[in-house]
Amino acid sequence: MTAPITLTASAKGLRLDRWLADEIEDYSRSRLKSLIEDGCVTCNGEPVINAAAKTLAGGVYVVTIPALIAAEPTPEAIPLDVAYEDDHLIVVNKPAGMAVHPAVGHSTGTLVHALLHHCAGSLSGIGGVERPGIVHRLDKDTSGLLVAAKSDAAHHGLADQFAEHTVTRAYVAFTRSSPEPRSGRIVTRIARSDTDRKKMAVVNKSNSIAGKQAITNYETLKSYGREGGAMLGRGLAAKVECRLETGRTHQIRVHMAHIGCPLLGDPVYGRGRSQKLKELDDGRAFKDFRRQALHARLLGFIHPITKEALEFEAPPPKDMLRLEHFLESL
Repeated sequence: MTAPITLTASAKGLRLDRWLADEIEDYSRSRLKSLIEDGCVTCNGEPVINAAAKTLAGGVYVVTIPALIAAEPTPEAIPLDVAYEDDHLIVVNKPAGMAVHPAVGHSTGTLVHALLHHCAGSLSGIGGVERPGIVHRLDKDTSGLLVAAKSDAAHHGLADQFAEHTVTRAYVAFTRSSPEPRSGRIVTRIARSDTDRKKMAVVNKSNSIAGKQAITNYETLKSYGREGGAMLGRGLAAKVECRLETGRTHQIRVHMAHIGCPLLGDPVYGRGRSQKLKELDDGRAFKDFRRQALHARLLGFIHPITKEALEFEAPPPKDMLRLEHFLESL
């Protein structure tokens, strides 16, 4: 992290990224636009995430430049929970809190760093130096099963299956409110939010070609408590299984929030919906739950080399079991 750059705007109404590019000679406008969208620019202490925002006369702008990420991640001896491994691929049960590949804010301690050590140079290089072997991903705070390729042939074969939507992926989620109807198929387009570039959003305009099609099948496994003032049978929370037909960024989190059932603990799409549950928790099971309640419990695919049908299951981790025990008491 370099020292923050502080500037004071002498005029109002200038486009922010263009003004910053004129003021800071060492950084391109595109680089500064990315920094703005990543929340690295503030005005009078408040984040500014819209590169097209207009400057405020007398406004104090602070630009924080993140440290550069090493071109090639170095192996790190991080223990892995391995569900399956052979010469071509490896399936791991990723813990919550571990990012899959290096990025701003996660330059060490990622799954890629752990795989580089564990696989000792045998990962597929198709993903590039920052994502060797990575065929798909899970959010940093989502736990569960993920497959990585150890050969280029396996990488191509797995990537084709993901592209063709033939990979079986089932997730367990705990949601605020229970879905109505209890099971269904959510089909939307998902694109990056116009107001917050760190978020994804459902495209609401009919016939829009923005974003990408996203399909989630869900089934309510259990409801907990009763939503006050809601229709009879609607739970205060629910345990839901989600099966993906597509794999868009934040897809389950966005889709469940879209139908009024954001994931418990989700700091991005479920903010402001958990106060009632906090009031009902006389211990720490819910109050101490610090991530979206989402676990990739099942992963199935055809082995790209041997053509064997493989399927793996991983039970929910302890923090989700504690959360479930609290919900059972509602």
